[in-house]
Amino acid sequence: MSVPGTGLPSTGVARGTLFIVAAPSGAGKSSIVNAVLKDTPGIALSISYTSRAPRPGERHAQHYHFIDKAEFERMIAAGAFFEHALVHGDYKGTARQSVEPQLAAGHDVLLEIDWQGAGQVRAQLPDALSVFILPPSRAALETRMRSRGQDSEAVIAQRLAAAREEMSHYAEFDFVIVNDDFDQAVREMQAIFLGSRQRRAIQQIRHASLIEALLRV
Repeated sequence: MSVPGTGLPSTGVARGTLFIVAAPSGAGKSSIVNAVLKDTPGIALSISYTSRAPRPGERHAQHYHFIDKAEFERMIAAGAFFEHALVHGDYKGTARQSVEPQLAAGHDVLLEIDWQGAGQVRAQLPDALSVFILPPSRAALETRMRSRGQDSEAVIAQRLAAAREEMSHYAEFDFVIVNDDFDQAVREMQAIFLGSRQRRAIQQIRHASLIEALLRV
């Protein structure tokens, strides 16, 4: 069976969509993503690898795959990463095995990464949809960083210095959300994810049998 209007064969399984979500530290990215994933089925969160030490409350394979720098660099040399970057002195990256098999099986995958990693992903998968989260003000960003109580003053100063550079890349993303009202930001991200599933190219494959029956002479 072919997809009506394309002449292409249909397997009934559309390739999954890769969603990229980035933000400066303290913008509330993880909280928004976790809320969206809780109420939006069908999206798998890719767990990143990092060479930094776990923060209080973080667990291996739940928040990150924590490995040392030497192991991370061995994985880089082996081509194991879909994307990777050096962030605040530590490596972060997404393993290919965490993304490609799920997309091929028709599952949507979400990456929580920085703007550098987002650029690497877009170069390989131009169809990926990207979202950048902005804070409502620079003062609010600093307040949120401090409220976590997990980082030293030196780390906070480093992250604040990096935030402006990170935010200057917002225009490279498809969608922008300002996290002023948390619940509203969650609804806006859900709308992006759910709306993307109704794109014609995806629906042509997913509902090929229905469309063929509807158009049959």
